[in-house]
Amino acid sequence: MSITLTERAAHEVMKAREVNKVDDAMFLRIGVKGGGCSGFNYSMQFDTQYDEAADTKYDFFGVKVVVDKKGLLDVLPLHTQQS
Repeated sequence: MSITLTERAAHEVMKAREVNKVDDAMFLRIGVKGGGCSGFNYSMQFDTQYDEAADTKYDFFGVKVVVDKKGLLDVLPLHTQQS
C-alpha cells in the first residue's frame, strides 16, 4: 500500500464529516498538483466522483480514501497523521 491514514487521522476525518454533515456516500479525495517553484500542492476534500480507470480506492479504519493513480506517483510514500 502506498499511502496510509493513521487511526487518529481517520477519527478526525470522521469528526469533520459529522460536524460538516457530509453525506455517507462521499469519500475523502487526496490530490496533488504541481506548485511551481514551491513543489507540490496537496488537497483533501470530500468527493463522490470515482473513476475506476484513473483512481485508486483505500479504506482506513472505516474512512474511504481515493487518490488518482497519476497523482499517487507524486505522493509516494504518504503517511497522514493528525497531530
